[in-house]
Amino acid sequence: MNDGEWVIILQMGLVYGIVTIGIFLSFRVLNFADMTCDGAFVLGGCLSAIGVKNGLPASLALILAFLGGSTAGLATAWLHNFCKIADILAGILVAFMLYSLNLRIMGGVPNVTLDAGNGCGVMLALTGIFVILAVGYLLVSDFGLALRGLGQNRHLTRSYGIHTANTVATGLAMSNGLIALGGAFFALTQSFCDIGSGAGTLVVGLASLVIGEKVLPFRSPAVAVAACVVGSVVYRLLIGFALHSDVLFLRSSDLNLITGLLIVVTMAMRGRRKKCYL
Repeated sequence: MNDGEWVIILQMGLVYGIVTIGIFLSFRVLNFADMTCDGAFVLGGCLSAIGVKNGLPASLALILAFLGGSTAGLATAWLHNFCKIADILAGILVAFMLYSLNLRIMGGVPNVTLDAGNGCGVMLALTGIFVILAVGYLLVSDFGLALRGLGQNRHLTRSYGIHTANTVATGLAMSNGLIALGGAFFALTQSFCDIGSGAGTLVVGLASLVIGEKVLPFRSPAVAVAACVVGSVVYRLLIGFALHSDVLFLRSSDLNLITGLLIVVTMAMRGRRKKCYL
């Protein structure tokens, strides 16, 4: 791999590292199987792309994307808390409806092209560091303890006087806001936004999360957040090496196959290790 490919690997690792932190908040911390992420990722890309295309500064476009993703997370929380819809189905419904909304945001066209050279590389690095520090601090704060307690035992958390519905809504808003922020960075760094760019976001995020937990197997919340970014970068490295291996005879179209196999191997190793301890 040449220098340009190394830069792209690191860049995509940081972009999907932010996404993985969002998935970590919902799946690991809240123990909420949120399927909104595919739609939220595209929503962030659409809002940022259209914002920049209409003269909005990149920083404000990123904030707009975060707020849009947070609104999607609140919608999922509302369907779950007040309409009593199961967590998986609530996320699927919101992601399903976001497809039409994203198309409307982009003016009815399936993709939007931006001018190259938005200068978001440094902003991406700074944002990644800020997100790691902010979420790591949040999880050890009183509110973070409430989030973690809610994921462990919702009934016990409610007995301590914590409003579980509001806590779930806030957690999902932060989760999908970060996922949309990752989608915004993806659109700005790649200089395009496509309505289908969110396909597989959840799988890639879970793969990065599982790999990160293997690379940094520590229970500290701050380390767990950093492991999301580390796992994302390692995942991109593994994909890059696999696709550049002449022995394996793989092509870029085999990306989904490689991702699935990585997850299967990692999960199988975890399952066998747990079985050995019994």
